[in-house]
Amino acid sequence: MSRSNDFQAPDEARRLRLVYDGDCPMCRRYVSWQRIHRDVGELELIDGRQASEARRELSAQGIDLDQGFALQVGDRWYHGSEALHRLTLLGTRSGVFNRLMYRLFASPRRAARLYPGLKACRNGLLRLCRIPPIDNLRR
Repeated sequence: MSRSNDFQAPDEARRLRLVYDGDCPMCRRYVSWQRIHRDVGELELIDGRQASEARRELSAQGIDLDQGFALQVGDRWYHGSEALHRLTLLGTRSGVFNRLMYRLFASPRRAARLYPGLKACRNGLLRLCRIPPIDNLRR
């Protein structure tokens, strides 16, 4: 089975970066359980609350990290449900978590329907834990 060009083995110019909320317990758990195919390359995890090149790029593009995490594949950034869908396609099917993620988010339409609920859970959890927003577009 062949994969689309977005998912071929990376060359030296290829970047795989995931910018997520490092203070969110749900987000931290997700990235610790996420596994991508070995032939895709190494996924760099970046805390969106910390100053970084990736955060500056996303802010300059108007991508609000409080509205969802962002995934870079090559030169292209994906955000929110699209990032979740793309990351799911890059993921392995090993382990219960990754198989469940594939069943839920391999379809872009299903990912788009389910993502607002995940975002609402994240926002509720942050409020309960008294964790402020990332606010990358205002800082």
